[in-house]
Amino acid sequence: MTVSLAVAHDSLIPQELIDFLPCQTPQRWIDWALDNEELLLIDHAQCEKKAASTAMSLMYRYVDQPDLLTKMSQLAREELLHFEQVVKIMLSRGITYRHISASRYAEGLRKLVRGDEPGRLVDLLIVGALIEARSCERFAQLIPHLDAELAKFYRGLVKSEGRHFEDYITLAKQVSDAPVEPRVEIFRAREAELISTPDDVFRFHSGVPA
Repeated sequence: MTVSLAVAHDSLIPQELIDFLPCQTPQRWIDWALDNEELLLIDHAQCEKKAASTAMSLMYRYVDQPDLLTKMSQLAREELLHFEQVVKIMLSRGITYRHISASRYAEGLRKLVRGDEPGRLVDLLIVGALIEARSCERFAQLIPHLDAELAKFYRGLVKSEGRHFEDYITLAKQVSDAPVEPRVEIFRAREAELISTPDDVFRFHSGVPA
């Protein structure tokens, strides 16, 4: 079942993205983020770097997929540029980029990934689509509450990354030997749980505060 989201600044977000996500980011997470701007930016930078790394990993593993190679190459370059931009903003604010532990979010989704091919690749692409879509939705949710510099930056990210989830889903459909919708629904249900349930630590993709 599709749940329509009343997303702040939703005019920036493609309707397809809004329909793709199973739920809206809870207000409690937004409040948590605004109280933890330093962690928000550090983990945002880490997420951009991880997105580039994931794209490169898919390129190395699936060398027989020309469309995937092209899309992931483009995505990796874009994500690394965004990583550089986040780090630059952090430096201007006196925030030191450092390693922090990953959230439960991505690993929680990947636990559902099948081990056989092409099922494994299909599921990894669905996970990528959800991560990209949720990231954009959270950028949009935060924009009305941020200072001018950060709001402008996040607005630009929504515009540039708003269609990435569709690239992932298109690739999943290309490589799948069966309709992908049933698998998408399984992952959407898990994603909604991870987003809406209590979390011990704040991260860009965490749930609500415990």
